[in-house]
Amino acid sequence: MKLTVVGGGSTYTPELIDGFARLRDTLPVEELVLVDPAEERLELVGGLARRIFARQEHHGRIVTTGDLDAAVDGAGAVLLQLRVGGQAARQQDETWPLECGCVGQETTGAGGLAKALRTVPVVLDIAERVRRTNPDAWIIDFTNPVGIVTRALLRAGHKAVGLCNVAIGLQRKFAALLGVAPADVHLDHVGLNHLTWETGVRLGGPEGEDVLPRLLAGHGDAIAADLRLPRPLLDRLGVVPSYYLRYYYSHDGVVEELRTKPSRAAEVAAMERELLGLYADPALDEKPALLAKRGGAYYSEAAVDLAAALLGGAGAAPYQVVNTLNRGTLPFLPDDAVIEVQAAVDRKGATPLPVPEVDPLYAGLMAGVTAYEDLALRAALHGGRDRVFRALLAHPLVGQYALAEQLTDRLIAHNREHLAWA
Repeated sequence: MKLTVVGGGSTYTPELIDGFARLRDTLPVEELVLVDPAEERLELVGGLARRIFARQEHHGRIVTTGDLDAAVDGAGAVLLQLRVGGQAARQQDETWPLECGCVGQETTGAGGLAKALRTVPVVLDIAERVRRTNPDAWIIDFTNPVGIVTRALLRAGHKAVGLCNVAIGLQRKFAALLGVAPADVHLDHVGLNHLTWETGVRLGGPEGEDVLPRLLAGHGDAIAADLRLPRPLLDRLGVVPSYYLRYYYSHDGVVEELRTKPSRAAEVAAMERELLGLYADPALDEKPALLAKRGGAYYSEAAVDLAAALLGGAGAAPYQVVNTLNRGTLPFLPDDAVIEVQAAVDRKGATPLPVPEVDPLYAGLMAGVTAYEDLALRAALHGGRDRVFRALLAHPLVGQYALAEQLTDRLIAHNREHLAWA
């Protein structure tokens, strides 16, 4: 089995490599190709990747290349983990929205739209090259904003599934609190990428006992602290929102917080420099502890499970939280919306499990953000200042025309080099 990672020079990649090495029985990789235009980074990451495989006695071959067509030829799955514009662009995404009193964040709000505008054309170009070279390959998208990028891929007819590590992180956390194996925890996970709620936590599978009330009663303080949301809110809702809901439920407080501390982009950029220095050490043959602070926890386990299921591997989890087409699963959203829910995954793709009726408190926000994502995708595909303005005006975190005008001007000014139409 051959797998390809586009963006293989990312400092995330050793986390992925470690998962491939540890979980070789679930996903027996014979050849792993890391492709990236940044040659120096790619060689540092590739060298560590080979040492990790060797330490764990994995006999798969690791190849590094800048040739995308050769990299995807014959691959069963192509994983996308890109950051167009690098951490410098992320720094901008997290900065200029704050000037307008809005959350500065790379996956939602105005910063998230900027990232989508930079990213969608690049991802679609890569996907088209994959289709020409290897039309049978699955595309697994880990590139943010995952919901919009996956929607772009699926709308263009590509064999694609979106992946995020939020759900698997919560599954692992809940399992530890309950004292059970992660595989025994099934989440009633519903929403859009980075806009999700755990409405149930079941033991043993989709029909198992719902222990969410017990979790909130016994561990609500710890869960609320991790989410940086107040415990009384969780008690009133009776669900566990994702961390990203704090941008909606506590918008003004988060803006004030972000204005008083270094940006996450600056922290990550410094961390990446340190990680690349570690990766250059020929004695290092395991992922360093610092990588855990970089983000993407459990990404490797989620990616292995998803790739194994799509490629027919033995031992893959029967149900997985993925980003895929709605197709009537949530009747208040269009069929072509991309939702993030539990799904049965096999060689044919992802089929969402039935979802109970969704509380209007969550359904309304999902519908509003879905409308924004549709407008954001139109702006990414066709360009134009008015399309950017309309997407921002539709976003629940913006919603005022004067604010949308200011944000539109700043977005275009800071991203002109990445926008062919600007």
